[in-house]
This record gives sequence, C-alpha cells and structure tokens, in this order.
Amino acid sequence: MELIYAAAIGVLAGSGVWLLLRPRTFQFIMGLTLVSYAVNLFIFGMGRLSSGRPPVVDPAMAHDPSWYTDPLPQALVLTAIVIGFATTALFLVVLLASRGLTGTDHVDGRESQS
Repeated sequence: MELIYAAAIGVLAGSGVWLLLRPRTFQFIMGLTLVSYAVNLFIFGMGRLSSGRPPVVDPAMAHDPSWYTDPLPQALVLTAIVIGFATTALFLVVLLASRGLTGTDHVDGRESQS
C-alpha cells in the first residue's frame, strides 16, 4: 500500500510541476492545485497510515505511542484543504478579470507567434 501511496504522490507532484511550466494561466493554477494535493497527501502519510486506532490517549490502554494515530497531520491537512479551496477560487477570479482586461490567458499577456 505504501508503494501505491508514494506513486500517487509522485504522479500528482510531477503532473503539477509539468502544469506549472505551461504558458497558460489556467494550467498554472491547476498545477498549483495538484502540487498542493501532493503535499497534503505527503503530510497525511506522515501521520502513520493505520486504521482502527484511537487518535487520542486512552487512560485504560498502555502508554505506548505506537498504539495511537497522530491527529496533528490530519488537522493540518484539513486546514490546508480549506485554505487551498479559498486560494484556488481567488486565483480563478483573478484569472477571469485578467482575461477580461487583456483578452488572453497567456502568462506574459502575449500569444506565442509560432
């Protein structure tokens, strides 16, 4: 499972970087979104992938840290998802305003002459 998880993170990060290098603003925004998803999955994976374990310390159980899931990465990823949605919406509004003013969505404001 860890190999599939790592491959998914790699594909998302690679696709995001490829889109970041494209000349269109919308592709750049989608690249930022994919890279942020890859980072969120990476942070989430750092909290140990486990199921059926309690996220908080139970006084009745032994005080061995391997019995518990770390809740901090889950909270960080949840916060990052909310902030990511807000910034993506802001970027799309700026993209639409820029396209309305310039008539193009090319990053430098000019269409390529090829």
